[in-house]
This record gives sequence, C-alpha cells and structure tokens, in this order.
Amino acid sequence: MKYARHTLILLIIALITTMATGTILEKSHGSEYAISHIYASWWFVVLWSVTAITMVIMLLRRKVWKRPLACALHFSVLLLLLGALLTMLTGEHGKMTLQPGIANSHFTIEKHGKKQEVALPFTLTLDHFEIQTYPGSHAPMDFVSYLQVTDKNTTTDARISMNRILKFQHYRFYQDDYDGQGNSVLAVAHDPWGVGFTYAGYIMLFVALAGLFFDRNGQFRRLLQNTSGKTVLLLSVFTLGAVMPMQAADKPHTLPKESADRMGQLYVMYKGRVCPMQTLAKDFTTKLCGKARYHGYTPEQVFCGWLFYSEEWQNEMMDKIKDDEEKILLINMLNSGQWIKMFPHSDSLGNITWYAQNDPLPANIPENESLFIRKQASLCQEYVSKGNFDALNELLEKTKVYQEKYASGHVQPKGQYRAERIYNRMTAGRWLAMANITLGLICFALSLYCVGKGRRLYKPVRIMATVWMALLCIFLALLFILRWIAGGHVPMAGRFDSMNLLALVICAITLIMTKRYEMALPAGLLMTGFVLLVQMIFGANPPITHLMPVLLSPLLSLHVTVIMIAYALLFFIMLNGISAVAVRLFHPNNRTYLVRLQNISMIMLYPAVALLAAGIMLGALWANISWGNYWSWDPKEVWALITLLIYALPLHNSVWKSFRKPMFFHIYCILAFLSVVITYFGVNFLLGGMHSYA
Repeated sequence: MKYARHTLILLIIALITTMATGTILEKSHGSEYAISHIYASWWFVVLWSVTAITMVIMLLRRKVWKRPLACALHFSVLLLLLGALLTMLTGEHGKMTLQPGIANSHFTIEKHGKKQEVALPFTLTLDHFEIQTYPGSHAPMDFVSYLQVTDKNTTTDARISMNRILKFQHYRFYQDDYDGQGNSVLAVAHDPWGVGFTYAGYIMLFVALAGLFFDRNGQFRRLLQNTSGKTVLLLSVFTLGAVMPMQAADKPHTLPKESADRMGQLYVMYKGRVCPMQTLAKDFTTKLCGKARYHGYTPEQVFCGWLFYSEEWQNEMMDKIKDDEEKILLINMLNSGQWIKMFPHSDSLGNITWYAQNDPLPANIPENESLFIRKQASLCQEYVSKGNFDALNELLEKTKVYQEKYASGHVQPKGQYRAERIYNRMTAGRWLAMANITLGLICFALSLYCVGKGRRLYKPVRIMATVWMALLCIFLALLFILRWIAGGHVPMAGRFDSMNLLALVICAITLIMTKRYEMALPAGLLMTGFVLLVQMIFGANPPITHLMPVLLSPLLSLHVTVIMIAYALLFFIMLNGISAVAVRLFHPNNRTYLVRLQNISMIMLYPAVALLAAGIMLGALWANISWGNYWSWDPKEVWALITLLIYALPLHNSVWKSFRKPMFFHIYCILAFLSVVITYFGVNFLLGGMHSYA
C-alpha cells in the first residue's frame, strides 16, 4: 500500500510537469509541435494509463466500493480517461466544403501530416449560406447553413449554425467557416465510442461531486459540524474623502457640460455596434488620459474639446502624447472625420449603413440627406466658434431626431440605451481598488493581532465593515447588470468582464462567510482590491461590443461563473495559509487556531475543487457543442487541469497523511495558488492560446 501511494504521487507529479512543459513548448514551437511531441505521444498515453492502473490498485486495496460516492467519483475519472483514449484511437475529425446545389459525401481528415478523404454513408447538399448580423451593424451575429441530408431515398432539411450542430448516424457537423463566395465549411466529427464514455463520466462526476456535500458520514459534513465559532473581525474606523482634482488655471477650452452631454446622447457606429457617442467619448478619453476624466472635464467634454478646440488640446497634452504612437493614431483618426460614423442611410433593400461626414456617399442618396451629412459638422463648428451654444444644442437635438428617423428603428432600444449611459457614468476609477487594498491590509494585520490576544472585536466596527462590503457588492452587481443590458449578452467573455465578475463573486462569498470565518472580511477586502486593481491595469475600460457568434452559448456564461467562484475560494484558502504562517511566527503555541484555520480551508476546498471540476466539464461540453472537440490541449485548459490535480491532493489526507499536519497543509495551499496565478495571468500574458483574452 505504501509503495502504491508513493508511486501514485510520483506519477501525478510527472503528469503535472509534463503538461506544464507542453504549454511552454507550445509557446515556442506551436500547438502542432506540442500535440505531436507531448500530448499525442505514445509515452504520454502510457503515463496516463499507468496512473489510472495505479489508482485502481489503490482503490481496490482501500475497499472503496464500501463508500459508494467515493467509488463513483473515482470511477468517473476512469471513464473520462477511457473516453479520451477511445476518442484518440477511433475518432475522426475533419472538414468538408459545401457548394450551393452540389451534393457532397466526403470529408477530409489529416493523419500523420497527410490529408485523406473519408466517405460518408449519406450526402449533404447546401441550399444556401447566410451571415446574420446584429441589428443596425455589419457585425456577424451567426453563421447559418441551410442544407438537405439525403440517406438512400430519404431527404430531410437541416440547419447548422454556431452552437447548433447537426447529428446524423453518429456523425456531427459544426458550422466552422465560409469562403466569402457562398460556400460553407463544416467541421465533421465521428466519434461513436469516445463521446459516450466521456459524457457518462461527466454525468457520474457531477452526481458524485454533488453527493459529497450531502453525505452525512462524509468528511465535509463532519468539518461543518466541528467548525464553529463567532466572527472575530477588526476594521479600524476609516474615512473616505472625495478628493477633488487640481484645477489648472489655463485649462483648454471645451463645450459647456450641457452641450457636451447632448453630443454624447447622439448615436454612433463604433466597434461594429450602434451605441451612444458617450461610449466612444469615454473610451477615447480613458485611452488618451489614462482615466475617464481630465481636469474635472467629463469624457464628453474632453472628446468635444479635441473635436472643436483641437489646437489648444494638442498644446495641453503634447508632452503626454508625443512619444506614444497609439495615442497619436487615436487623435489622427478623430481629426480625419472618418471615425465618427453617425449618419444612417437605408438602401432599397432596407440595409442600414452608417456614414461619417467625409465618407463617399451612395450615388442615389437623396439630396436632403446628403446635404445634412456634409454640412452638419461645419454648422456645429460655426456655432461653437460664435459661442452660440443654444443653437448648437438645438442642432444636436435635430441630429438625434434625424438619426432615429433614417436608421429605420435599427438603433438601441430605449432601455438598452439608457443602461449604457448610466453604466458609463458609474464605472469607478483606481481609487476604489486602492481603498479596498488599504482597508484590507489594516483589517488583516489587526485581526491577526487580536486573534493572538484572544480579544473580541467591537460590534460597531464589524457592522461598518460589513456595510462597506455590502455596498461594494451592490455597486459591482449593478455594474454587471447594466453592462449585461447594454451589451445584450452576459458580460463574461473578456478579461475585463471576467475580473469584474470575480470581484462580485468575492464580495458575495465574503458576506456569506463573515459569521463563521473571522478572516473573511479582511481577505475579501484584499482580494477584491487586487482584482479591481488588475482590472484597471489591464487598460482602459473596453467598450461594450458584440460577441463572436461562438461566444453566445449560455454554457460559456455558466462555465466562466463556476470557474471564477472556484478561483475566489482558492484565494481565500491561500490567505488562510498566510494567516496560519503569521500566527505560527508570532504565537507559536496557538496550535488550536492553526487547526481551526485548516478546517475552515478544508470546508472551502471541497466546493472549490468541485466547482473547478464542474467548470472544466462545462467548458468541455461547450467546446464539444461548438466545434466538436471537447479537449484541445490549449494552455489554459491544461493549466486548469493542473490546478485541479494540485488541489485534489489535500482532499486525500487519509492516503497522504502529511496533509493532516496544519503547517504542511497551509504552506502547500500558499504555494498551490501559484498554479491559479499561472492559469489566469500566466496564460494571458505569457503562454497565449485561444483562451488568453488577448
């Protein structure tokens, strides 16, 4: 039994090391090299097989069949490994091109660097291919192939689009691409054995993970029963003053706030979508100035200042922009007049195109429309130069009426439009992150001191701290909801959105755990602060944009949410470990508290590992539905799996007894969090891949 334990831990270390090496090789030599030399190599398959066999031996020796949930959990892992092996040995993945009206019964696969044609037992005939766009823009919303499937003498109609596959006789067809000439490119997957075993493994894994939390005799329920105690938190009295920015005596001129706000209310085609010009102004100001305001001016005022008083603003910001090519390009795009596409025109087919003042206009455009488009900006400039802002406001109001008339309803719905404008005003700056970090550090240090002294903390202080976190949670939730309404989709796809969601999740977990876990509040303040700071470091708040069609699946939203909750719990566990190390250094005889911290970490570790496993499973299901491959060995997928393996080990403390020692457990959890850092930040900034949020 001892040799089996040691062998298994060595095999797991070998797997982790090999997969980590594979992500580095993929960065330097490409994905095909990493797959052929690591992930699809015979010795890597043997390594997984030996690991599975060793695990089976341990399960048999420990008579795991006497514990049905544990047996189902580990058996599900074996099913997943078997499914992956069958997919590798018997599955076929390729592509086929369909031309309108021409039957096709072959698809192409690639084996050992050579392309081979494989015959289908039926034929597909493309009727037509269609690109569906978001209303009022040319941004693609979906790619759709309408076709007929002919099997012997039977023909049936079918429709394939992103996230909607065609299943027929164990073959699955996915919308993969198009060639711009009406031809559709489909991805084809034929995996009659692997998918069945894999999905059975997913179902069993989900049931077993859920069952662990309801098992009365399980370790998780015992930990909940044994870990009690009242909240011991400390937060010093703090004051947050709003510091007004320094006002320069010779600020560059701009429009009055009312006129600039009216300018921001106009519609504009920006980044493939129709949105308030306020969004463009905010994005322009943030990227140019590093924040959404400058010398007390609103984003709309800064934007209008560059539009109407360009020379003054160039003199004002010359030192800040002279060596920055991106900012110079941004200003040139604005000065050219071709960036602000704010004039809609509907052609004879009802298609809406948005034009800038200097764009070439259609030959058949009515004279009144052409005249308004060509003269509107000049008239605005004339009113500004004369200081006649009442006339300017009236012209801007007429411009908005013009937009709504000639856009033929292809503008944002009123609710979506208002939500976006409110969101643009509410987004917080870096001060919120710094306030949370400062308060968290103070609270964290004083909490450790009071715990060592065995003192209770004042109730008013606990209430104030909880109220702060509750208000922050409400604020972040409101931002999330407004961004959801404004964008028309759940905001989870990019790194900015994922960090905002993570901050919201941390706030919610903090409020839930405050009564049972004395370090929840300082840990929550610290982590929320760091997450918000990283969000700011990522750069300017990106504009709300349309999603790529493949990202519209509801499984993606669920996948991201579950993963973010898991990462938040793992961060709390890491901070728990730091607390334990600090207590050990300053109060070496307080072993009871170290054990209690370990129990609290174990309580969080169970749902963290379960959610991480569920998140990986949901991501695999989404990938399989979207493009027919539930695992592609992308760096983020690999590191998520590595993180899962690393954090699954402490849950097996009955096998590896070192995890029963509090200090070993805490130090392990501190070091283990490095895998989370690599999974999110390392992949994004160093390793790349399709999950990198680049």
